[in-house]
Amino acid sequence: MSNKLDFSKELIGRRALVTGGTRGIGAAIAQRLLDAGAKVVVTARSRGETLPAGAAFVAGDVASASGVKAIAAGALEALGGLDILVNNAGGASGFPQGTASIPDEAWQAGFALNLFAAIRLTNALLPALRESKAGAIVNISSGAATMAVGAVAHYGAAKAGIAAFTVIAAQELSRYGVRVNAIAPAARTRMTEATPGLGDIVKAPRDPGAFDVWNPANVSPLVAYLATEGCPLTGRVLFVQGGQVRVFQPWTMTTTLEKDDRWTVEELAKELPGLFD
Repeated sequence: MSNKLDFSKELIGRRALVTGGTRGIGAAIAQRLLDAGAKVVVTARSRGETLPAGAAFVAGDVASASGVKAIAAGALEALGGLDILVNNAGGASGFPQGTASIPDEAWQAGFALNLFAAIRLTNALLPALRESKAGAIVNISSGAATMAVGAVAHYGAAKAGIAAFTVIAAQELSRYGVRVNAIAPAARTRMTEATPGLGDIVKAPRDPGAFDVWNPANVSPLVAYLATEGCPLTGRVLFVQGGQVRVFQPWTMTTTLEKDDRWTVEELAKELPGLFD
């Protein structure tokens, strides 16, 4: 694989599906892929007002198994195959005050939309991605998972699952030539605008000439790069905000407490706190 990436040609003719692609981050990603010459299908429950020009649209609910089947079939029919899957659709309804106040149905709905949708679409479209010989999956995680933002446990736990699924799937699918990466973006979306304490922070700057670090379009170049045929990365989880890209380190063991016998509770009570000093 060449280290010299001619981005002007890397995405021409590549076939992409972007879920939740009618507004916000998803629309920005779809537009970036279209601008680079890719053929793009976007999906959402309804068309929305920001459907990128040139994108095909498939209606469907990614949170249901039947909806995923319809979306996968519609995308393959429109594109004739698939090279790129961007699992972007997600969100949370309401901001409960703590885990105990989240009803069971909200947990189920949150996992269906923010985790199971990506897993189901990956499985449904894997044969097409394998056939591509250069398939790329980009999953959208969240800082709510990777940096434990409070009061959205059902959303954060599902998005943490996305990060773990990404790393595991990357290992499993490498044998088929399919790469899997994830992005945890910090951007202005309907959800961040509605989040208590965040709404004012994520507003666009008053100065039209100032760089808008919360603009959802800031996420799209990284997704486009990860989707290129020549990108070597897989199994990575990356943070992006404005002009900053950072690498998340997976769960890693650090300090160690060890003895040549089974620990007693009393010994652990004495020694274990010292691991965190």
